[in-house]
Amino acid sequence: MSRTPLRPVRRGVEWEFDRVSFSREFSRNVVTKLLVERAEHGGWELDRVNITADGTRRVVLRRKIIRAVRTA
Repeated sequence: MSRTPLRPVRRGVEWEFDRVSFSREFSRNVVTKLLVERAEHGGWELDRVNITADGTRRVVLRRKIIRAVRTA
């Protein structure tokens, strides 16, 4: 599991990315339940899923970080 740096999309909004890998031993239902848990409790959403030739699932999750802009 590794987190990538924040990428600004537009002013005041940034995304934090998290990469997670699941081995082929995990069933589709188990992976779904684990990702739902992360979404509900951590505020993550699914960005990308890559299933490799050996059956490993590589998932990229993201969550929005809104920075407050100071007003005068």
